[in-house]
Amino acid sequence: MAHLDAYNRPISYLRISVTDRCNLRCVYCMPPEGVPWRPHEEILRYEEIETVVRAAAELGISKVRLTGGEPLVRLGIVDLVRSLARIPGIDDLAMTTNGILLGRYAADLAAAGLRRVNISLDTLRPDRFRRITRLGRMEDVLVGMEAARQAGLEPIKINTVVIRGMNDDEVVDFARKTMETGWNVRFIELMPVGNGVLADGGWREKVVTAREIRQRIEAALGRLEPAKVSVGNGPARCYRLPGAQGTLGFITPISEHFCYRCNRLRLTADGQLRPCLLSDYEIDLRTPLRQGADVAQIKALLLRGIENKPLRHHLDERRRPEKRVMSEIGG
Repeated sequence: MAHLDAYNRPISYLRISVTDRCNLRCVYCMPPEGVPWRPHEEILRYEEIETVVRAAAELGISKVRLTGGEPLVRLGIVDLVRSLARIPGIDDLAMTTNGILLGRYAADLAAAGLRRVNISLDTLRPDRFRRITRLGRMEDVLVGMEAARQAGLEPIKINTVVIRGMNDDEVVDFARKTMETGWNVRFIELMPVGNGVLADGGWREKVVTAREIRQRIEAALGRLEPAKVSVGNGPARCYRLPGAQGTLGFITPISEHFCYRCNRLRLTADGQLRPCLLSDYEIDLRTPLRQGADVAQIKALLLRGIENKPLRHHLDERRRPEKRVMSEIGG
């Protein structure tokens, strides 16, 4: 059974950033030259990650999601998936990826025990995709999506960060995909955790709220109906257009925070436990691990993180995290 935090929330979900490196340079996340990477020796080894997950499983955490940076750029990622999938108590092992390398790895990941993937895709236009990501080709993402479908890594969810003046004119096009091809799209409000073109404080003017997105979609395509998703719904509120096979979700960290039902902890690429994405409070796990800490000792540190999980973020009070960018935290 999952442990409860100080606010009676069951903590059952661990997100793990396996690397801070990425093969894209998305404009809202990084400057063109990228960001300084952590030295390899600071990044958690796979056996250290496995120890943390074993400890988490003994505390009732049953869902693990691998993120980055871009998790598929780290060598041996399939081996890590295979190791984590064998841990008793972990019954939902998923990954968030930009999809660029997914065509190469999807079948092996599924065979190793990965259950599902979320794919980040902020535009449906190849030329705009290149401008937003600076390095990527949208065709590679679509190939990866199809490979994931064939491998059974479903339901596939498409994560779309909506940014005013950058891609907000495509929300209806994304919604149509739920009708035409059965996509499951998740619209995410822009958050100030990055080091890109919005790092100067102008991010609030770029936020497009879920309410506005929904109004645009309903004006064009009809009224949304509440929908249930079988697995991995997370913080999204999910809906369906009439007759659509796919779903639309809205993740609202800015306009309507969902902290009251947050069930997750995060492990950064360099081994720091973050009870809240949008707080700089961290607990060092890497140092104890490298001093020989066993599962019981890591469990005690995880419990400290659960006990110190804050009630909510404070972006509405103009307080934002400063220590890390999203590629290090894992989203």
